Amino acid sequence: MAVGLRLKFEGGTQEQYDAVNTGVDADANPPEGLIFHAAGPIEGGWGIIDFWESRAHFDRFQQERLGPAIAGAGEQAPPNPPEIKEFPVHHFTKP
Repeated sequence: MAVGLRLKFEGGTQEQYDAVNTGVDADANPPEGLIFHAAGPIEGGWGIIDFWESRAHFDRFQQERLGPAIAGAGEQAPPNPPEIKEFPVHHFTKP
């Protein structure tokens, strides 16, 4: 079942996001199971909305790519893990 994930990085910045996103390289090498990804500033920090084919796909991505990209960003990485809210996705349409 598809899932939506809202990640909130309290105090997060665009610079932190860009540093990690460079290491993930999802634009050139999209992760398996990713349906949609968007990121931008929110009140109090930085927010991400993702849609995945399953939570298992996100968890694998987090372990294999996101975690190493955060570690590789060093001091440019967000200092704290995000608050994650998951919700079931009833329907989505791929373009």
